[in-house]
Amino acid sequence: MTSRIEAIHRAISVLQRLSDLFAERREQIARQCHLSVAQWGLLEEIATEHFMPSMFAQRRSVTPAAVSKLVRGLLERDLIRTSIADGDRRKRNYVLTAAGRRTLNLVRSTRQSAIDEVWADLPVADLRGFARFGELLGDRLEARVDR
Repeated sequence: MTSRIEAIHRAISVLQRLSDLFAERREQIARQCHLSVAQWGLLEEIATEHFMPSMFAQRRSVTPAAVSKLVRGLLERDLIRTSIADGDRRKRNYVLTAAGRRTLNLVRSTRQSAIDEVWADLPVADLRGFARFGELLGDRLEARVDR
């Protein structure tokens, strides 16, 4: 029984290490591109052309004021542009500017390079097994999270 408990605790420790490293790497990539992780997420969302500040705030568990501050920062840096929506003057449309598209492309290419360096030469069978295990673990954790 002790070896099973030890294995579980080791797996949890490894998962925490991976989580911390992923967060640190995302911060580094964002910083290299002169963004915060939150700004990066906002640019990604605006690029989908379905951006709604209130929905973004809800999904990220942040306040609408925090999203407004992020939007203002990206507007000041000319990475996004906003306009009043046709037909509903209460709604705004958000689009990336040319500078915003270049910045997002830089983030994506930097991220892809990082992925290639770490993941590309790992055995496909190991990746598939890891993904299966991760999905199983994620499903089990998700079933126990209060929503």
